[in-house]
Amino acid sequence: MAALLLLLLSGVGALFLACDAQEAYDKLPETYRRGVDLALEKLNSHAGIQHHFLYFRSVTKSDFEGNILGFDVSYIYHHFFLKATKCQRGIADSSACRFRNDRPLVDCAVCYKTFRGEVEQEPKPYVHCIHKPALTEEMKVGRVEHCNRMGYSSGAPTLLASTGAD
Repeated sequence: MAALLLLLLSGVGALFLACDAQEAYDKLPETYRRGVDLALEKLNSHAGIQHHFLYFRSVTKSDFEGNILGFDVSYIYHHFFLKATKCQRGIADSSACRFRNDRPLVDCAVCYKTFRGEVEQEPKPYVHCIHKPALTEEMKVGRVEHCNRMGYSSGAPTLLASTGAD
């Protein structure tokens, strides 16, 4: 009887963990979700990836809204973690996927320009994801420099100088 109760409670706990993963993603503003989707798309394009990944949490978010001449333009920078799940890559419904705790987080940084809420293809969105243990200080600096150049090339102030909500 105790084993059955323990099995039932562990299943309920797993359901809550899966719901928390989806809830964290759902709580992101739409413009940031688009960046997470870009990162997941790029990650899933690699043949070596076997597991389904989900958004785990944000590290840094910033944006610069340049309402220049009436245009609804934003430059987005989002640094976040993805986490492997126990589901296989390519699963259609990830609502029941539980996080794995035996794999390192994937550290991602994305920056892109949006116009009226849609990601623009120019300048090309930047997506850099790597397993967290392999991330170096040089890579971190390179990410920031790349995103700042992207903003400056469009005549906008630096992305990381803005004060976005976390």
